[in-house]
Amino acid sequence: MIGTGRRMALIELEDVRVAYGDLVALDGVSCAIEGGAVGLLGPNGAGKSTLIRTLLGFNRASSGRVSLFGKAMPRHALEVRLGIGYMPEREVSSPKVSAVNFLTYCGRLIGMSYLDAMERAHEALSYVRLGDSRYRLMETYSTGMLQRVKLAQALIHDPKLVLLDEPTNGLDPTGRIQMLDLIRDIAGRRGVAVLLSSHLLPDVQHVCDRVIMINNGRIVQEGRIDELTTPRDDLFEVRVRDREAVFCAALDRAGMVWKAERGGNLIVSPGNGAGTSEISNLKSQISEAARAAGTHIRHFRPVRRSLEEAFMDAVGRG
Repeated sequence: MIGTGRRMALIELEDVRVAYGDLVALDGVSCAIEGGAVGLLGPNGAGKSTLIRTLLGFNRASSGRVSLFGKAMPRHALEVRLGIGYMPEREVSSPKVSAVNFLTYCGRLIGMSYLDAMERAHEALSYVRLGDSRYRLMETYSTGMLQRVKLAQALIHDPKLVLLDEPTNGLDPTGRIQMLDLIRDIAGRRGVAVLLSSHLLPDVQHVCDRVIMINNGRIVQEGRIDELTTPRDDLFEVRVRDREAVFCAALDRAGMVWKAERGGNLIVSPGNGAGTSEISNLKSQISEAARAAGTHIRHFRPVRRSLEEAFMDAVGRG
């Protein structure tokens, strides 16, 4: 379960089940999130959007318990939503109005006065780096600009928690990194709790320090990313002082497999069909190959298990 239990969780789900007719979208989901940036990771159709809509009170669980800020959902949905910012996956903009008018309207819906809503609209649009184009009609906006407007409307009321559903959809590489940097700033410098739903592992790894992996409506793995991506004992990153060709030949004779990487490093692993003892002795075997080649190892560290490997293992188990 994510969280230490030392403080009240912002989000708590206990054995939550949500179904659409005969289709079970969430099947016994339990987790707790205290804060920070948490990734909700899973393939399309895994139940990520259903979980977010359940947190917002749009879906009613057929069994189990859902609470946010210590308040039961959906009973306290209207009160709870005042503390939540939501960036949906689908478009929410109005083509025939400007971004500043759209956000002012969003602020008024929350209960702000007109002047406060307009002031907050400008603050939010400046934060997401939407310049003078905020005065243009949104039908003229690019996909990246529309995504920034969606993020701005999620922040206009200064929420404690933001729920982001596929926030980088349709963005080019530059726009994607800019969006992820904004989200990381929201969770880091501004101290707002973030739940980032995505099927893109690099997005989650760029922003989050914790992850919940979901597949077929069930949580299949959760925890800190640095704990899930542990060092491997069967793969090492190696660089020698000199005589690299002789060193590689020594690796070949010992039955090890190597691959040259950019920057002069080699990735070394046991040969195909290596047994447990050979894997456990890989470090000493690499050192022996360096001695046989008459060189010294300058860089040596285990390769960390990737988040993709952790995810595929979890999905396979699920």
